[in-house]
Amino acid sequence: MQIAIVLFDRFTSLDAVGPYEMLARTPGAETVFVAERTGPVRNDNGSLALVADKTFADVPAPDVIVVPGGPGQSDQMENETLLDWLRTADATSTWTASVCTGSLLLAAAGLLKGRRATSHWLALDILKGFGTDATGERVVLDGKYVTAAGVSSGIDMGLTLLGRIADDEHAMAVQLLTEYDPQPPYDAGSPAKAPAALVEEFRTKSRFILEQ
Repeated sequence: MQIAIVLFDRFTSLDAVGPYEMLARTPGAETVFVAERTGPVRNDNGSLALVADKTFADVPAPDVIVVPGGPGQSDQMENETLLDWLRTADATSTWTASVCTGSLLLAAAGLLKGRRATSHWLALDILKGFGTDATGERVVLDGKYVTAAGVSSGIDMGLTLLGRIADDEHAMAVQLLTEYDPQPPYDAGSPAKAPAALVEEFRTKSRFILEQ
């Protein structure tokens, strides 16, 4: 099994690394980072780089596709090199997955039309514009498509997918060994729970307001 995690300039680190830490523990699987060009790819604030060891052309038919999000996603929405690869790879993939605004790239490639999917809460209206049944759920499965909400939910998506690929016991073992037992100090992790003033502040400042 080959698991391909997409990289592009200004991706959000945890969007890629969270699922990686879960899925790289899939028995017998090879996990690769892929991009248009090999070499280091910088995250959204430029302080961290992950290395793409393979180009899209090197990985034409992965079993699992994972697409992260991040501010750089906006610049990729008309990148036909990436979108064409997503369409081609998806044609033979067993699972196609995304984290955060990575679902917008899947939607731009035409892969989520008519399907239930999620994204970062600030991007749900954009996702709906692609004919997707957008929901604010943390992880959404629709056929072979697995989409996760914002950033940290990629860990949940990775575990969910690991349970489907391997089995529940293996996924629980990975959860235990990574000690993934969230107990956040604040209950403000969704717009339904966070202070209304914070939610409104980030809605007003959202890059998606400018893109609409």
